Amino acid sequence: MPVAALLFSLCLGRMVIPVPVIVSSALSRFGLGEMASAQIEKVLWNIRFPRIVLAMLAGTGLSLAGLSFQSLFANPLATPDTLGVASGSSFGACLGILMGFSLRGIQIMALLFGLVAVSLTWICGKQKGRGTTAIVLSGIIIGSLFNALVSLVKYVADTETQLPSITYWLMGSMSGKGYSTLALGSPMIILGGVLLFLLRWRLNILPLSDDEAKASGTDIRQLRIAVVVIATAMTASCVSMCGQIGWVGLIVPHICRMALGNSHERLVPSSISIGATFLVIVDTLSRTMATSEIPISVLTAIVGAPFFIYLMRKNGGWTL
Repeated sequence: MPVAALLFSLCLGRMVIPVPVIVSSALSRFGLGEMASAQIEKVLWNIRFPRIVLAMLAGTGLSLAGLSFQSLFANPLATPDTLGVASGSSFGACLGILMGFSLRGIQIMALLFGLVAVSLTWICGKQKGRGTTAIVLSGIIIGSLFNALVSLVKYVADTETQLPSITYWLMGSMSGKGYSTLALGSPMIILGGVLLFLLRWRLNILPLSDDEAKASGTDIRQLRIAVVVIATAMTASCVSMCGQIGWVGLIVPHICRMALGNSHERLVPSSISIGATFLVIVDTLSRTMATSEIPISVLTAIVGAPFFIYLMRKNGGWTL
């Protein structure tokens, strides 16, 4: 599915490019095909391709993070922002825009404050005997704190130049992103995806109680810490590259569970595939539906909210 979505997305845009031209252009890079015109080559490989790869990585990262948090907290409503990481990353990016940083500087600030947010959540919620409940509550508090800081940055930002940039960034976008953006954010997503894939059978243990987990011979505490770190790094990387994108980490894991059941041996690879495909399609719609680009979070909410209501009415609630 991701390959078909990539090819489909490469075709569509202000300039519609036929599939044979795309295939020939791709093969020409290996000396097997004929190059297209300079304009088509630029559109394909300098504008559309890095954007599509970013959408695939972000969809994969957010889907896996959502799946991990839902299993970790045994809560079907857990999202990549459960520990406040998305709010922290958003504040870092907004602060970078306010301070006039370059795109790379904004990305670094977003990544840094995402890690700061989850560290604060972990410190505040680390209470003996409280399990994950205290961590979830701390995540809500830290997330609210950073959301308030985002509002403060918007309040003091210049209304003519900085505020529109901050507002547009917070709505999520793949526009204007190139290979330099991918170079900083993609390693954490790729590495995190590989690690979760290798740990996929152990993720089935996460919703169990401590006693049940110990009976399986797994150090549940170390496993939980590893999953939190991996999911946090992936979420922070996604937010740092393309802003806040809601609903992906919530609905994609539910789609996978609805189709494949609750075994993470199937859920992890399916979340990678469906998450990447879903966000590529949404991003393609965002840049082709209107003359001006529609923010991705607007479309994910329009698609996600009705679908989630349908799931809720059909299932009458979920259990992990």
